[in-house]
Amino acid sequence: MEIKAALKELCCEAGVSGDEFSASRKAAELLRNYCDSVEVDTFGNVLGYIKSDDPSAKTLMLDAHIDRVGLIVTYIDEKGFLGVGACGSPDVRTLLAQSVTVHGKEKIRGVVSTLPPHVKKGGGVPDISDISIDIGMTKEQAERVISLGDRITVDSCFCEMNDNVVSAAAIDDRSGVCAILAALDMLGKRKPAYNIAVCFSAQEETGERGAKQAAFGIMPDEALIVDVSFGRTPDGDPAKTAEVGSGVMIGFSACLDKEMSNSLKALAEKQNIQYTCEIMPSSTGTNADAIGITGKGVKCCTLSFPIRYMHTSVETVKIKDIESTARLIFEYVSGGAEK
Repeated sequence: MEIKAALKELCCEAGVSGDEFSASRKAAELLRNYCDSVEVDTFGNVLGYIKSDDPSAKTLMLDAHIDRVGLIVTYIDEKGFLGVGACGSPDVRTLLAQSVTVHGKEKIRGVVSTLPPHVKKGGGVPDISDISIDIGMTKEQAERVISLGDRITVDSCFCEMNDNVVSAAAIDDRSGVCAILAALDMLGKRKPAYNIAVCFSAQEETGERGAKQAAFGIMPDEALIVDVSFGRTPDGDPAKTAEVGSGVMIGFSACLDKEMSNSLKALAEKQNIQYTCEIMPSSTGTNADAIGITGKGVKCCTLSFPIRYMHTSVETVKIKDIESTARLIFEYVSGGAEK
């Protein structure tokens, strides 16, 4: 599988939280190359299964969320401007004067309105309720093609940069989806040491809701949750960020299983896979927080990789970090770790 090509396909889909189905269908299409069965459930979760030949095999859940942050139409004013709310937590600092697409009965282009600096008084970050979208329509025209609750995405191109770095919206967490797909591609026709349940989950950005539902249905013994983390920038805290290009980030946290974390670390060292340790003292802010307390409890660990400019339209990742994550997943599901 060519990771960059798959990532571009996935990032081109809208799939804002609560309206993931366009992205879910694309992810399901890619997942069908590897799984015995694949479905998109009523919530938008993509679920796929691979059975082990070992009748005593445990079930391992591989999760990455398919939704992305965005906006939602909350009202249409008398002049045809759209009021918006946040789906997830888009970086409001980056929204002003951006080009956007409203996903209504048809795709409608618009721009985020903002006062010119010549007449604006004061500064600071606006509240989401102060933002409006100019679509160049009257209220009557807008109401024919746009409904309250329609999702809005900030327009973004898939930009290939130097040294195999790419930038796009929805890198969080379509890149995690690609890491799992790439690991399954490495597995090929070999049977894994686990029964594998793949979940590309909906609504992570709005409360980890899809993963809660999926894990309840799967009831796995273990789970690997693949997500992005904070890439270092010149103003970033070295204690809370990792260098883009430093490989997979293995999670250590009070809510993660230390045995799994240590096994993955030992496996990365054994297989010469580039990694760093990600320390999250109490919770992870990922689907692991929900999956871990499903049923009688699920042993969880997170595998992340650093991206820059999270929750903007220019999220930036290095392909080799996705590859490192995929390699570690592959080695783990193949039975390479001490169980």
